[in-house]
Amino acid sequence: MTKTIEDLEILKIASEIGDSIWSIVAMWKPFDQDTIGKQLTRAADSIGANLAEAYGRYHFGEKLKHIYYSRGSLFETKFWINRAKARNLLEHETADQITEKLVSLAQRINGFAKFLKQQRVQNSGVKEEPAPYKVSSVTDIELEQDVYSDNDIAFLAKLTNNH
Repeated sequence: MTKTIEDLEILKIASEIGDSIWSIVAMWKPFDQDTIGKQLTRAADSIGANLAEAYGRYHFGEKLKHIYYSRGSLFETKFWINRAKARNLLEHETADQITEKLVSLAQRINGFAKFLKQQRVQNSGVKEEPAPYKVSSVTDIELEQDVYSDNDIAFLAKLTNNH
């Protein structure tokens, strides 16, 4: 069983992708770093950051939300990889290798989300005995006072006769 965040395989893979992208972007010209490079690096690092934040959340809904943010960052990273490839900032082979890793990571993220949803269902059972429920017939109910006064009944009768 996982004991620390550093033990999460999915986070290790996300960190490796982020670090490899950082190393590549660090070699680019300043204009390329400032435009595509910063966006690409932030998106790649955001994959792991959101997985880490999901790990630290208590409620299933919060965990899932951050896992979905992570998946969104993954697709943003893929977008920027394609832009870098189209603008000849990345060799096609390097871009394709990173994309393959991203696809594999996306599958793991989807699996992680599915696992959490299953855990949510398994842990959502009611843990206390239900209160006794008794249905009474109208004759069992004693009215201490009339529900409607004579004036109320006359008013209601007047309304129904007008329609």
